[in-house]
Amino acid sequence: MLGWAHPSLCFISSILMPDPSHPPIGEADGKAEAVESMFDAVAPRYDLLNRVLSAGIDRYWRSRAVRTLRAEQPRRVLDVATGTADLALKAQRTLHPRETIGIDLSAKMLDRGREKIEQAGLAARIALQRADAADLPFDDGAFDAAFVAFGVRNFEDLDAGLGDIRRVLRPGGALVVLEFSTPRTTPIKQLYAWYSRHVLPRIGGLLSPDQGAYEYLPSSVAAFPDGVDFLRRMEGTGFVDLTWTPLTFGIASLYTGRVR
Repeated sequence: MLGWAHPSLCFISSILMPDPSHPPIGEADGKAEAVESMFDAVAPRYDLLNRVLSAGIDRYWRSRAVRTLRAEQPRRVLDVATGTADLALKAQRTLHPRETIGIDLSAKMLDRGREKIEQAGLAARIALQRADAADLPFDDGAFDAAFVAFGVRNFEDLDAGLGDIRRVLRPGGALVVLEFSTPRTTPIKQLYAWYSRHVLPRIGGLLSPDQGAYEYLPSSVAAFPDGVDFLRRMEGTGFVDLTWTPLTFGIASLYTGRVR
């Protein structure tokens, strides 16, 4: 849900020391409410921050995620942590499903998403509603495909969220997760760490009313179980046929899995 604002490393101290101005790092009780409040605060400038902080590459990443399912032509698509509906819009325009539903915790992010959907003339095909990934208000097997773009790091309980997404997918249905990850090769690793510590928080602080959000984002990326560790979490919640594709030198990663 957070777009490019998440890519980063940080010092170990920033991971371990909680900051009351932003949500807990990693999985923790009460995180959902804190995430909701944080995104309500950044919603008015969220899209601008994504474009500025990523130089627009977040659009390519979302396009790449959606294209993984182009051959499958899903009829009903779920976008979890939809935010301002960037991926929901891309999925509808590319895959042409009968219906796309986006869910998110932040009412203000959803309001901005609805504005964009109306402007695109897609209100008859895309619906947004407030919901928690760990308690989805849908029947078992209701969707052919699900996406989560830059949102799984913010789940209060990662396994519960992945498990409920699996529940609402039909047998054979696909989950595509796009998330930031930590580069592992020199010199990208060092450049990434420098950008995360020095550039991202300053630009975020200038453009956003909630500077704490852009201090939280780097820490949350560093604490997230990316790569093979995330595949294990997907496997543990019942997904099969797992894949992991690093994007842009490993700054982001694309994960796919299916329901047996």
